[in-house]
Amino acid sequence: MLPVATLETLDNGLKLVLVPDDHVESACFGLFVASGSRHEGPSDAGISHFIEHMLFKGTKKRTALEISQAIEGRGGNFNAYTSEEGTCFYAYLPCDYLATAVDIISDMYLHAAIPDAEFARERQVILEEIKMYADEPDSVASENLSRALFPNNPLGLPIAGSAATLDKMTPKCLRDYIRKAYVPSATTAVVAGRFEPAAARALVEKALGGLAEGNPLPFVPVKARPRPVKEVRAERDIQQVQLALGFRTFGVRAPAWKKYAANVFDALMGRSMSSRLFQSVRERRGLSYDIRSQIQFFEETGGWAVTAGLATDRVQQAVETIEREFARIRAKRPGAAELKRTKEYLVGNFRLGLEQVRARLFYFGNCVQTYGRILPPDEVVAGIAAVTADDVLAIANEILDDAKKSVSWVTPRITNP
Repeated sequence: MLPVATLETLDNGLKLVLVPDDHVESACFGLFVASGSRHEGPSDAGISHFIEHMLFKGTKKRTALEISQAIEGRGGNFNAYTSEEGTCFYAYLPCDYLATAVDIISDMYLHAAIPDAEFARERQVILEEIKMYADEPDSVASENLSRALFPNNPLGLPIAGSAATLDKMTPKCLRDYIRKAYVPSATTAVVAGRFEPAAARALVEKALGGLAEGNPLPFVPVKARPRPVKEVRAERDIQQVQLALGFRTFGVRAPAWKKYAANVFDALMGRSMSSRLFQSVRERRGLSYDIRSQIQFFEETGGWAVTAGLATDRVQQAVETIEREFARIRAKRPGAAELKRTKEYLVGNFRLGLEQVRARLFYFGNCVQTYGRILPPDEVVAGIAAVTADDVLAIANEILDDAKKSVSWVTPRITNP
């Protein structure tokens, strides 16, 4: 049975999602805040991600160690992530300790101390994180692809920011930004797992119901122009060519059938080992160890990307093979058996993922933050099932538009003898 969730809004505008399940022994509490890299300006790029890190470094009444001991000392764990459009942080504990999870995560949200010494240390940690990604050619290719697809827009910049922007930040900058960004109307609280709904509601109301109202952060929308940059290149001391090829697409505001069809298109093309690109590029020709695709929707735009590591002497053959698969999906509807298999893969993957309490927290939290409502899992299953071969053909021709295409290369560095 797929999980059932309820959504309500507290008096101050904070949204609360409850996803109860009496058949598990755990509970998870998380907060989703509409504060991501695309809400930032050129001078404070990376601040949302920096704040995410600093939330774990202590509050006005708890040290970082006390936060960790309160969660991990009861067998639980906690974590966070920052994306282009939001930040999420959560705690996962045995169900007996839901009150602890709500208390600590809410305390981090409301009262992050951002001490000077911890600030300086964590800035260095993030700088090392940036260097780590710079040492990974696939990360470089993907980051450069984002820059190319969304030029002159924060959506195309790295979520972690840069050394230049981080160097200018101070603890006060982060505290001021939290006051602007962490407001009830931009926040969704989610409780998932084993709990009594009325008791969970009371815990959240007590912890967060008194927060003053505020307005969510604005962001710069992506417009038709400037168009994506056609090609970007970088060199590294590597042995393969790393390719990231993408197309700017539509976003969350698009009709539902288009988003479901795009997911089927993505799965059919490159999301699994049985997909067309994997079979054609790797299995039949041995041109890449790994090739995959990903569809991503933002509020008013989106992107579809294919990534692969290629042998330096077979790049042209690989690109020609990929382009042939693009031409094939644009010219002919998928067959009934392939379409059925692809949709069953998507539905099965979705259903299995929702068996886990944390996955339910992420799914429903992101639903509300992205769409402003709960998407019942049954609705998602029905939406996938309703996709036709004609829908896939139409979406393939809309997505695979050369005018919206960018190619990012990371190639071996050429050294002079």
